[in-house]
Amino acid sequence: MLTLQNISYKHNNSDLLFDNISFTVNNQEKIALIGNNGVGKSTLLKIIAGELQPSNGDLRVNSEPYYIPQIFGQYNHFTISEALRVHDKLNAFKEILDGNVTEENLTVLNDDWTIEERCNNALKYWQLSDLDLTQKIENLSGGQKTKVFLAGILIHEPELVLLDEPSNHLDKATRELLYHFITSTNSSLIIVSHDRKLLNLLNIVYELSKRGITIYGGNYDFYAEQKQVENNALNQDLQSKEKALKKAKEKERETLERQQKLDARGKKKQEKSGVARIMMNTLRNNAENSSSKLKSVHVEKIDGISKELRELRSALPDIDQMKFGFDDSVLHKGKILFKANALNFSYKEELLWKKDLSVEITSGERIALNGKNGSGKTTLIKIILGKLTPKSGTVYTAENKSVYIDQDYSLINNKLKVYDQAQQFNASGLEEHEIKMRLNRFLFDKEYWDKPCSALSGGEKMRLMLCCLTIKNESPDIIILDEPTNNLDIQNVEILTAAINEYQGTLIVVSHDESFLEEINTERTIVL
Repeated sequence: MLTLQNISYKHNNSDLLFDNISFTVNNQEKIALIGNNGVGKSTLLKIIAGELQPSNGDLRVNSEPYYIPQIFGQYNHFTISEALRVHDKLNAFKEILDGNVTEENLTVLNDDWTIEERCNNALKYWQLSDLDLTQKIENLSGGQKTKVFLAGILIHEPELVLLDEPSNHLDKATRELLYHFITSTNSSLIIVSHDRKLLNLLNIVYELSKRGITIYGGNYDFYAEQKQVENNALNQDLQSKEKALKKAKEKERETLERQQKLDARGKKKQEKSGVARIMMNTLRNNAENSSSKLKSVHVEKIDGISKELRELRSALPDIDQMKFGFDDSVLHKGKILFKANALNFSYKEELLWKKDLSVEITSGERIALNGKNGSGKTTLIKIILGKLTPKSGTVYTAENKSVYIDQDYSLINNKLKVYDQAQQFNASGLEEHEIKMRLNRFLFDKEYWDKPCSALSGGEKMRLMLCCLTIKNESPDIIILDEPTNNLDIQNVEILTAAINEYQGTLIVVSHDESFLEEINTERTIVL
């Protein structure tokens, strides 16, 4: 089905992302590809999909994979049928039905007489029957875009499917459809995801790290248990090696002290016995050579243990500390920040909400904004922020400082390098070393400082946005997060959760991740 042998990939700046990746995917295997942000999971999927070429290695695949990327902006100028690569076939099919049975139309259709039926059934399965295949991708919500590309699997019926964070943007009902598809399909799957429920539906875990691919024969819960066992053993080995190093250094010190005492005692005896000066020099040189050899033996042993210790420490999981570092909002708790009565909006003539909205948000609340894909969650956020004017209704917005972290990471300028991006938010005149300390805190060490933002993974961009906000050092009254866990690995979701729980101001969160909403202590839900 799929074989990778010694695959390596280097960025354009020659930085090595991963090296000597080898594995095989067999028929109907369902694989979770996991690993920390930035290790190259999305890049590896793109290589398998044929969208990127590896720097080295050999890739063999029996049939063309169907690939659903993490971000869909590159398809915005396409219609749905063009993005799904069925436009030409559908046109040929309709031409033939209209009597235009040409050699060209028959060649394009290639005997695929069920193409229209499969398209309709696929859209129906993913609850997209109201969409027209001629609609532009750019006019769809994030969830609708994901569902369109998921529909493509049912249309093309591929043997191998590559999915990069497929549950991002999906509402609860659509996630259940996705879970059902994963358990029932006969296609081989390679899925990158942070969705723990989804990961537990897969029967093999491939962990990508700086050391390569490690395979675990079970679902995510099995992997987590095995990792805990490994980390416990690693910590025991680490403690054992630290004790051995301490003991070796003590032994070296004791041996050298003993040798020095013996040499000093011998020297005194020689002086008393009147040994000739030339003989004294010879004996002294012999003693120094003996001490040097003794020291060399211990240094070699200590260096060996130190090297083993460094290797063990490098194998430990990263200990990440991301903190917002914001002060609390100066607004008193309970102050009305936003109030709307009989609110509605329209992008064309049709109203977005069937029933007018009445919404009130007060200072200090932690609110989950919920609703199906396309229900207008992002639109309501933009009205709250004053970026959109409603079609009808009355709106009151109190003066406040707000921070909006959107799905497209629009605070990040892809043309800038990481350090320069951070410097853009340096309103308080922090020194260079202070900026770099903040970057380090958000897991951007010196290897990242000159890296272009365009080379960052989705999760890395999210972390850089959070870092920039702490550098700006303005205490926001409202933080609005639009699908914040999308593109974050499991480790960084936990870190983000801890960071958000430090913040004491008003929080509005759009998320379909029920575990995340529970962990950040949302108090009420606005359902659209």
